[in-house]
Amino acid sequence: MDEAAPNNTEARHADKMRKKQAARATIMATKTREKGLLIVHTGKGKGKTSAALGMVVRAIGHGMKVGVVQFVKGAMTTGEKAVFDAFPDHVEFKPMGEGFTWNTQDRSRDIATTRTAWDEIRRMISDPAYDMVLADELNIVLRYDYLPLEEVLEVLAARPEMQHVIVTGRNAPDALIEAADLVTDMTMVKHPFRSGVKAQAGIEF
Repeated sequence: MDEAAPNNTEARHADKMRKKQAARATIMATKTREKGLLIVHTGKGKGKTSAALGMVVRAIGHGMKVGVVQFVKGAMTTGEKAVFDAFPDHVEFKPMGEGFTWNTQDRSRDIATTRTAWDEIRRMISDPAYDMVLADELNIVLRYDYLPLEEVLEVLAARPEMQHVIVTGRNAPDALIEAADLVTDMTMVKHPFRSGVKAQAGIEF
């Protein structure tokens, strides 16, 4: 048995990692800018809001001020509200929706509710004290033409230089994707709902 083989394996691994480290350091040396990001989470898969709320939690950990407005959610109690309400100095959390449009069945009321929520987003975005603003399910109301896309894009483009804005929801408009700095398309591979499992606390809400 060749007792030197494990040592050779370790040496090759260490050499490979040193080269990767050097290559990574070269790449990182070119990344010198900081700016507020426009982030879009879209797609048919689960996780768009969950990922955005994870960023909110991360921002809290850095002592940042965050504004959250939910355009669809609000008709039910969620775990995230209980958490964020415990950090009033860092998070302004506003679930302002009344449920999905197939539940409300009132387009005029949906548009009015959307406009009220959008006014809150505009207020937050115009205030440089907010380091991060989350417009949860904004893509949904854009899809139903409850807000003019051009108005939304103008407000997002005029945000403070270092402010991050996150937009979630399926079917993000092409123009919003083009304007964004970071876009993630959540792809559904498998979902328990299709097997008869209902939405559960701690997972969906």
